[in-house]
Amino acid sequence: MATDIKDIVHAVEASAVMRLLPGRPRVLALGEPTHGENTLLDLRNELFRQLVEQEGFGTIAMESDCLTGLVVDDYVTSGRGTLDEAMDRGFSHGWGAFAGNRDLVRWMRAHNVRADNEGSPVSERLRFAGVDGPLEITGAASPRQALVALHRGLSAWVSADLLPCSAESLDRLLGADDRWTEPAAMTDPARSVGQSAEAAQLRLLAEELAVLLDTRSPHLLAVASPDDLYRAHLYARTATGLLRYHHWMADTSPARLTRLVEIRDQMMAHNLLALAERGPVLVNAHNSHLQCGKSTMLMGGALLEWWGAGAMAQARLGDQYAFLATALGTIPHQGVDTPPPDTVEGLLYARPEDQYLVEASGLAATLGNRRTAPRVSPWFGYAPLDPAHLADVDGVVFVKDAVRTRATRTTA
Repeated sequence: MATDIKDIVHAVEASAVMRLLPGRPRVLALGEPTHGENTLLDLRNELFRQLVEQEGFGTIAMESDCLTGLVVDDYVTSGRGTLDEAMDRGFSHGWGAFAGNRDLVRWMRAHNVRADNEGSPVSERLRFAGVDGPLEITGAASPRQALVALHRGLSAWVSADLLPCSAESLDRLLGADDRWTEPAAMTDPARSVGQSAEAAQLRLLAEELAVLLDTRSPHLLAVASPDDLYRAHLYARTATGLLRYHHWMADTSPARLTRLVEIRDQMMAHNLLALAERGPVLVNAHNSHLQCGKSTMLMGGALLEWWGAGAMAQARLGDQYAFLATALGTIPHQGVDTPPPDTVEGLLYARPEDQYLVEASGLAATLGNRRTAPRVSPWFGYAPLDPAHLADVDGVVFVKDAVRTRATRTTA
């Protein structure tokens, strides 16, 4: 596929990214086509550093558990705990073991220490957030942490007679946490407690607690700190989302898997939108979560289609949501070799640069009506760039080769 894209190729720099956009968005999303490659994480870290320092983004969010992410936020904003503790306890999916993520957290803490020494107000500290639910592909966490924390916060702010239940009744309904985290429930809905009488009552109580949080907001603004209120709303979103997820874990209809991936992305979208209300956000997650078009995935032998977190956020934010997709040429240590020349990634790979940013609209116009072959990855962990999504992308970051140059875990 012979064509030339040199006029729409730019260095991967904050200034080049911002030239692609009408202005600074509330959410700037950087996708990735695979997880854990330090080549991509290093690129992300440098780009995010520039965007924070040059464009004033105040939160860096990741595809990681929104509740455990509070541990990392405490560390980077106030120095609570240690870097080791933040990496061990503050990430889900094993992301804390990646050297690139450790480097990012270390830099965020150093950035805030420097800002404090220069007399910057506390409100301008760089924040960290997880946007994913407390979920893994094999199941979901117990709603205990979110429900108990929400109930405890409201108990400190409103009179007991306004609460829909006591802490003791909440504990009784929750029961043992291993009932909720039963691994077999992913493949056997009958092993899930998500549609039990206790789960149904907990869903109602979670909704009532969330409503109380909203209806008492004028009072709560006067008696609670902004951070405490933000966390209370996070607990409310997480509790209701988890209970909804568990409900569908127990479902036996053909819609089960689609509803599960939809609910997960809805939780991500709601967390992103809440962060955007506090200020401009940078987020890094898989392309499939952040893209504006429909997402697809083969799961359990079925092809699932759903609107991801990026599509939901973009529907609310319009051009205040921007998305950069990332594509890779090769991942030698995973058997992903040079892309065929008749694929979009083959075209991008032909450029001499090791990594660059290309305008998505210009790339789509350059391709025109040319038929491009779909790239098929021999490794399930890499999702090739789909040229059909170029219309929903602001730019494409292309990295020629992912090279494993260092161990995933380093020390401070």
